[in-house]
Amino acid sequence: MFESAEMHHKVSKERFAREVPALRMKLLDAQYRLLGSKAASIVVVVGGVDGAGKGETVNLLNGWLDPRHVATYGFGGPSDEERDRPPFWRFWRVLPPKGRSAIFFGSWYTEPIVSRVLRHIGRGEADRAMERIRHFEEMLSNEGVVLVKLWFHLSKEDQGKRLRALEKDPRTLWRVTKTDWAHFRLYDRFRAISSRALRQTSSEYAPWQVVAGGEPHYRSLMVGRAVLEAFELAAKGGRPPERAKAAPAVDPVDQQHVLHALDLKKCLDKNRYEKDLEKLQGRLNVLTRRPQFHERSLVVVFEGADAAGKGSAIRRVTAALDARIYQVVPVAAPTDEERARPYLWRFWRQLPARGKVLLFDRSWYGRVLVERVEGFCTETDWARAYSEINEFEEQLAEHGVVLVKLWLQIDAAEQLRRFRDRQKTGFKRYKLGPEDWRNRKKTPAYERAVADMIDRTSTEIAPWTLVEANDKRWARAKILQTICERLKG
Repeated sequence: MFESAEMHHKVSKERFAREVPALRMKLLDAQYRLLGSKAASIVVVVGGVDGAGKGETVNLLNGWLDPRHVATYGFGGPSDEERDRPPFWRFWRVLPPKGRSAIFFGSWYTEPIVSRVLRHIGRGEADRAMERIRHFEEMLSNEGVVLVKLWFHLSKEDQGKRLRALEKDPRTLWRVTKTDWAHFRLYDRFRAISSRALRQTSSEYAPWQVVAGGEPHYRSLMVGRAVLEAFELAAKGGRPPERAKAAPAVDPVDQQHVLHALDLKKCLDKNRYEKDLEKLQGRLNVLTRRPQFHERSLVVVFEGADAAGKGSAIRRVTAALDARIYQVVPVAAPTDEERARPYLWRFWRQLPARGKVLLFDRSWYGRVLVERVEGFCTETDWARAYSEINEFEEQLAEHGVVLVKLWLQIDAAEQLRRFRDRQKTGFKRYKLGPEDWRNRKKTPAYERAVADMIDRTSTEIAPWTLVEANDKRWARAKILQTICERLKG
C-alpha cells in the first residue's frame, strides 16, 4: 500500500503559497457550514511512522481551522482510569457531537499494531482486533461520523535521514526519543504489519489515505484537501447510502414466542420471601466484598414491560450493596447532547471502574424496542443494532465485566391492575403518564420486538434472564439469585 507514498513527491514553494489561501478559506467555510447544519461529525485519525510529519500536520490543521470547534486528543498509553475500563472506552468518551470535529493523534490502531510488532500478540489476535475495528468504524459511519484516516509514511531510508536530521538540530533534538530509534530498527516488521492492518480496515465508509510524509508542502496540501472533502461530505449528512435490507425474520407459524412460555403464576408467600430476601441480599453483599470482585465490575440491565416492577427490584438490589460502590442510571429519551452522538455513546461513557456496580433502569436496548416500535429510527438502523449490541457486550465481557440482563414480564391483567393502583395512590401517580396507556395498546408490537431482541442478543457471554414478574416477591428473589449466580461464576 506504500509504494506511491515512497515516490519523491514535491510541491514548489510558489505553488504552495498560491494554493494555501484558497484552501484555508474553503476549509473555514466548510467548517462553519457543518457547525450550522449539525448534520454529522468528523474524526481525523492520524497514524503512521515516526518522523513523517504527524505532529506538524496536526498543528497545521489547528492553525487552518477554527480551533474553537475542533478538539485534538493525543492518545499514548492508557491511564489508570482508562485501564479500569474496556479499551475502546477512552475513544468513545471524547467523540465529538454533530457539527464539530476532532483530531485523534494516535487511535484504536496503535495498541494492536505495536503489540503485534513487539510479538505480544499473534497474527490471529491482531486480525481479530482489526475485524473489531471494522465493525466499530462501520457503526460510527452509520451513526453520522465521517472518518478521515491518514497514515503518514516514509521509506526506511527517508525515515533514517529524517530522524538523524532532527537529532542534529538542537531545536528539534527533543523530538527524537529512544523509542523512535527502537521502532526504526523494527522498520521492516512495522511496515509489513501496518500494511496488513490498513488493507484489512480500508473500507468504503472509512478508507485509509496514505500520505507521503517526506515533503512538507505536498503533505500539507494533500491533508488539507482530504479534510476539506470530509467537511463537504459531513455537511450532507455523512451517512453512507442505505444498504439493501435483509429478509425480515419470519413470525412463528403458531404465533408463540419466548414470553408466552413463561409461567406468570409463580409466586412466593410472604414468610418465605422475607427469609429468602435476607439470605440473598447477604450473599450479594459478600460477593461484592470479595477481593476477586476488585478485579471485575458488575453491570445489571433492567428491562421490562411498563409497571413490571423494575424500580422496586432495583431498590432490593441496592439495599444489599455498599452505597460507595454502586450507581443507578435511569434511561429516558436521549438529550440533545446524546442525540448528537452515536446511540451507544451515552452508555459507553457510564461504564464503571473495576470493583464498582452499575444498574441501568432501561438501557441500550431502547434502539431495538421503543425506537423500533415507535419509528424513532429506520428499519436499517434497528436491524443493524443487534450485531452492534452483541459486539459492545462482548467487549465488556472480555474486560471482566459481569453483565446481567433481566427482562421482567407481566400479563395484561396485572399491568392494568398496577396502572389503576398508581392512579389511586398519590405518591405513585408520577409513574403513570399518557405514554403508558398508549404503549399498552401496542403490546403485540412490543412483544414481537422483545422476542426478536432475546433471540438475537441472548448470547453465551451475555444471556437474557426472563423474570416472571406478576408476583413481585418471586421476581425480586429471582433477580437477586440470578445476580449472585453470575457473580459467583
